[in-house]
Amino acid sequence: MSPANFLNKHPKPARRESLAERIYGQIKAMIFNFQLLPGDFFSEAEIAERFEASRTPVREALYRLRREHYVDVHFRSGWQVKPFDFKVFEELYDVRILLEKAAIERLCQLTSRPAQLQALRDFWLVPEAHWLTDIRLSERDREFHSDLVAAAGNQQMAQVHRDISERIHIIRRLDFTKDYRISATYQEHAAILEAIEQRRTDHAQRLMTSHISVSRDEVRKITIHMLQEARARHQEA
Repeated sequence: MSPANFLNKHPKPARRESLAERIYGQIKAMIFNFQLLPGDFFSEAEIAERFEASRTPVREALYRLRREHYVDVHFRSGWQVKPFDFKVFEELYDVRILLEKAAIERLCQLTSRPAQLQALRDFWLVPEAHWLTDIRLSERDREFHSDLVAAAGNQQMAQVHRDISERIHIIRRLDFTKDYRISATYQEHAAILEAIEQRRTDHAQRLMTSHISVSRDEVRKITIHMLQEARARHQEA
């Protein structure tokens, strides 16, 4: 069979996968930007009409979001944006602290510096004129913590950490909507990396615990404020 005939014979799965991916990204963005609020109900038909798509790719996108804990499905009332449970978020932050402290202990015991650490130093230990100062920093922050854990060499620990990071990213990224938090992040990351470089395990662990705890408290306040503003806009619309 020629390549052209093969493509003509099997076009639909690839198209559906691409469409499902696009719908997934757009719904996720709506959740992250509080266009769909925590607790909001909606149907597959409403999403399909909004994106001018069939229900099959919509369902694929929604079940992916469900696996990532962004939405729930209720078989009588349709889909719901998962309500915020700050107790769960705080527990996930606690687990992050435990994992990252364990990673720091391992890193301080290594005889040679992993390549990931040098890459992190190259990004975070720079003059203020070279700082990244927009929302893109949220991804670099997530990479900082994930790469730090991965550098410790335990793949299972790194995978658990990545899963937790994905679950809290909806609120964690809001830390970088405030200028003072961008400055604090650069300074605190640099201090943590310097402490690891000097193999000051206890000091690096204390710095990391404080860094994550302050970030957790800040994003909770920012999230509550942004939710109040979003609800007010929805009521006015």
